[in-house]
Amino acid sequence: MNATRTGRTTVSTGRATVAVAAAVVLSFTSAGFANGATGAVPRDHGGEEITVGIKYDQPGIGLKTPDGTYTGFDVDVATYIAKQLGHDPSDIVWKEAKSADRETMLQRGDVDFIAASYSINDERAKKVDFAGPYLLAHQDVLIRADDDSIKQPSDLNNKKLCSVTGSTSAQNVKDKIAPDAQLQEYGGYSECLTGLENGVIDAVTTDDSILAGYAAQSQFKDKFKLGGFKMSNENYGIGVQKGSELKDKINTALEKMVADGSWDAAVKKNFGPANYQNEPAPEIGVIVK
Repeated sequence: MNATRTGRTTVSTGRATVAVAAAVVLSFTSAGFANGATGAVPRDHGGEEITVGIKYDQPGIGLKTPDGTYTGFDVDVATYIAKQLGHDPSDIVWKEAKSADRETMLQRGDVDFIAASYSINDERAKKVDFAGPYLLAHQDVLIRADDDSIKQPSDLNNKKLCSVTGSTSAQNVKDKIAPDAQLQEYGGYSECLTGLENGVIDAVTTDDSILAGYAAQSQFKDKFKLGGFKMSNENYGIGVQKGSELKDKINTALEKMVADGSWDAAVKKNFGPANYQNEPAPEIGVIVK
């Protein structure tokens, strides 16, 4: 956001000096709000830039590549939304939105909106607003393509089940589905997939959309398959600040994305190589429990 211009810096009267000082204070105050230094304040959308929070480390969803470009379904959705809001792709400033930081980033005004495999739930909805949902995902498992021993969730009993440290996915399976599953926590999903490839791990669990993105990477082509178990419903939404007028505008953009075929094209592009059986585009405002 551009800082407020204070006009001339040289004045000759006391009254003018006071006016300039007040303008300077106003400038710094405005800049402080824009950077989130003083609490939640609606962002100014008058400029050309738009700032969007995405994941940087989820292939197929949101990934910052070594050459500094961004790819993934959420990136394509966010780019489409930005265009409908009047912004070219070159106007977008991407920011990493780690799971634990998303509500804070929106409350501080660090970003205009967040598209980062952001599941809508009641606790989050107390802090931020959601447009969408724009994708219905499910908790699932990824297994080796030649493994026929895991045909249903209960087959995960006595299997080595991997998820990342801090995730609740694997614990959910152990608590509700397969109490004898052997939980393994790694630092990242890439490590889980390496373990799966090497036979150290029997299955990896998180949202099916995320697993499909990893499985679609060229180095893992034809090595893994999704279980298709649909162990939960994850309604991905676009996060915005509480009370933001962007919510309705983004919903309109999402409806257009589905209607003109761009949504289906983005799903096929990002998840197709993993044979991801996606749900149809969800109805705006309808949360599947």
